[in-house]
Amino acid sequence: MTSSPIVPDLSAALAQRGAFLEGHFRLSSGRHSDRFIQKFRLLEDPQLVSAAAAGLITSAKLERPTVVVSAAVGGIVLGFEVARQLGVRAIFAEKEAGVPTLRRGFTLGPEDRVFVVEDVVTTGGSVREVLALVERAQSTVLGVGVIVQRGASDFGVPTVALLEIPLASYTPEDCPWCATGVPLQDPGSRRLQTSASEPL
Repeated sequence: MTSSPIVPDLSAALAQRGAFLEGHFRLSSGRHSDRFIQKFRLLEDPQLVSAAAAGLITSAKLERPTVVVSAAVGGIVLGFEVARQLGVRAIFAEKEAGVPTLRRGFTLGPEDRVFVVEDVVTTGGSVREVLALVERAQSTVLGVGVIVQRGASDFGVPTVALLEIPLASYTPEDCPWCATGVPLQDPGSRRLQTSASEPL
């Protein structure tokens, strides 16, 4: 477990809040693991979110960003705080008919310089969806900032992570806990978001 020197107590803070869970979990990517990070135990603490945001900004060494973009719902709180500290706009992408899009009057254009942020990354699927959205808008991506990185991800742009936690994960077909009948838990938020009939 590797912690950023800028936020050295991040791992301890998450542990104190009971954010590290053990069992048999379905991750947002659909893969299964015996460990889960309940990110909202971090996001419930404004001071910790503020410290994490400052750490991301310092680590990323951003050059003249104009907007911070995150993915709903987990990235909204972090994206807002990063943008607040930078003094720029904060917008977020959400799914519409299963496709990430900008709603609520949010816009991006060729003149925008974007910092993409995410709270926890395993396979990087949500970040790649946001990056594709930014690319379609012809905006410039300055980099990606992540609080916790659970798996190796190459986004093709400068990326910083405050805390790296290597995580073993398996497809449902290869999952050893499924094979032994350990009950599966699904504590993530993404499927709740995509299956909801009402907009946020």
